[in-house]
Amino acid sequence: MTTETYRDAWGIPHLRASGARELARAQGRVTARDRAWQLEVERHRARGTSASFLGAGALSWDVLARRARLDDTARRCFAALEHRDPETADWVRAYTDGINEGLAAGARRDPAFARTGLTPGHWRPWTPLGVWLATHILFAGFPAKLWREQAIRHLGPGAVGLFATDGPGTAGSNGWLVSGERTATGHALIAGDPHRFIEDPGVYQQIRLACPEFDVVGLAVPGVPGIAHFGHTGTVAWAITNAMADYQDLYRERLRRTGAGVEALGPDGTWHRAARHTETVEIAGESPVEIEVIETDRGPVIAGGPEGPDAGVPAYGGTAAAAGATDPDRGEARALALRYPPRVTGDLGFGALLPLLRARTVGDVDRALDAWTEPVNVVQAADTAGGTLHRVAGRVPDRAAANRLHPVPAWRPGHAWHGTHETPYAGLTDGVAVMANQRGPATPLGVEFAPPHRADRIHALLDARRTWTADGMAEIHTDTLLGSAGALLDHLAALDGLTPSAARLRDRLLAWDRRMDAGSTDAAAYAAVRGAVVRNLAADPVFGPLAEPPAYPEVLLPWLALVPRIGFALEHLLRAEELYGVDRPAAVRAALEEVAAGPPVGAWSDTHRLAPWRALPYEPGEAAGPYEPDAEPGLGGDHDCVLCTSAVPGLTDRAARGPAARYVWDLSDRALSRWVVPFGADGVPGAAHHHDQLPLWLGGELAPVVTDWALLERTEETDD
Repeated sequence: MTTETYRDAWGIPHLRASGARELARAQGRVTARDRAWQLEVERHRARGTSASFLGAGALSWDVLARRARLDDTARRCFAALEHRDPETADWVRAYTDGINEGLAAGARRDPAFARTGLTPGHWRPWTPLGVWLATHILFAGFPAKLWREQAIRHLGPGAVGLFATDGPGTAGSNGWLVSGERTATGHALIAGDPHRFIEDPGVYQQIRLACPEFDVVGLAVPGVPGIAHFGHTGTVAWAITNAMADYQDLYRERLRRTGAGVEALGPDGTWHRAARHTETVEIAGESPVEIEVIETDRGPVIAGGPEGPDAGVPAYGGTAAAAGATDPDRGEARALALRYPPRVTGDLGFGALLPLLRARTVGDVDRALDAWTEPVNVVQAADTAGGTLHRVAGRVPDRAAANRLHPVPAWRPGHAWHGTHETPYAGLTDGVAVMANQRGPATPLGVEFAPPHRADRIHALLDARRTWTADGMAEIHTDTLLGSAGALLDHLAALDGLTPSAARLRDRLLAWDRRMDAGSTDAAAYAAVRGAVVRNLAADPVFGPLAEPPAYPEVLLPWLALVPRIGFALEHLLRAEELYGVDRPAAVRAALEEVAAGPPVGAWSDTHRLAPWRALPYEPGEAAGPYEPDAEPGLGGDHDCVLCTSAVPGLTDRAARGPAARYVWDLSDRALSRWVVPFGADGVPGAAHHHDQLPLWLGGELAPVVTDWALLERTEETDD
């Protein structure tokens, strides 16, 4: 069979083949050529073998991946897929065949292999499922339940709502759908930007997949076939945001070791045999570590064990009362088990991927998404016939309300799963639908959602103009108005008796336009005061018990750190009627005086700089192009801006999270669509298309989606 590879001016691959299977193979091969290092990093992450070449810094993740049984779950899900949907299983197998064909050549292009001594491995048919699972296992933020447990224990149940945010470690997104009645062409527009940790190479791969059955452009996840999250088939387009649903549970387990192995106390009051084995985790330059892997009837044990909380797992304390001395179970919960849908059902939702590529209408997209499992998303779609779709897709178990809030005791009845929730649908209002992780159609399925500021601002911007075009969407993507600033500014306005320098700074901030523009010195001053307020609040003795989180595995600690938690919840904490006796005016006054005595000397972008994650840091001079590691580009925006480049107030102005891509899907003509990623299509440092999209991304510009094959350059990446 024949496959052809074309590239546009940005090096984005456009693939054409005689069938879907051949096309999947070509997608795997071109991805291996462009991103061999990224693929192998993801494969090792899914297997829990990253530390073998990245060193001890990757050990905590590897231990979590092993204990959570990610690779075994991927194997189970692929075996079930082969039985349930052999066509999709064969299609996934073809993709991994393509990766295996291209890995050696791709590895020769990337110096990271030589630097680490890593030899390209072999992709198995279930590896893409493992990559998907590893990418999303922390997506729903189950470690937040550990934070809530601690907050409830020390501050009471009211702390759950008070600290509710989308959190420092949770992914989000903006997305909006404008129907044809609100566009110049009479056809719908879908636009947005997924917010994730910014990685280099990027977490999304721009690609086109064409065969007689379909012709789709979109954003693929490297290591996974097809186009899952953001795609345009020519007649229908779709996009997603994180629904902020809660679909993973943590159970406190009482374990005991017997001569035959390990047993766990079940809700029936009986001790049941738990699965147990040991695994060895290799660490580059260090001695290997042997870990015990245990799985109860609830799920894999991710922390602790029969002998005690070897990872610092504290006694169960679902409420302040439950942790009291009268609780007979206190001190006996020695382990923490994770229950997540694919482990229970053997289904990762890969059955949706081919139907999405074959979709022609929103009805087709809707039916495809009935097979979606995780992550749970809010989806928007539109087609050329005028159809629109706005729904939640994914599997959320039906269980007790306590399961959603905090870890629950495995030995007590009432915490089992009973089927799944129906996924809600929503409509459009005045021809518009907006999704930005706020409370909306997914409200019945979650606990914590993003503040409404981004969604409200997108609505306001869309309402400011009756008719929209694809070109106009950039002004929404790049809007920097900070909707959450009011709480702190109100506190500043109420202060009196300030020193002259503090009074001048206060008056300056009250006159500020509340925009976190890159060149704004007022934005820099606001951020400095905000950070000082966060640190002052975190230092209050009332929060002392939360300042040192329990010694959970390191990979879970971002959800348990006090300063980020206060930083992201600052608006709630400042507006609350009462805050556990904390003197908030004094904290704000002290922060203002501190910054007035030593104000920032530059603009917001001087400290608000991009901080992308790389599995292997660059060597000096390795990153040719507009980006160098010692000169990270400055940014505008902030966590609650539509331009969501997330600083961590009180901790750092640097932005590790932000728009991992931007897109505009035009249903009038796919060639009018636009897209951009933070860096480029090629994952190899120094390559022509490694960082060539960065100037566009920084400037809020979008590259054209090219659909005319005559405007593309056919490459020599052609075989078969």
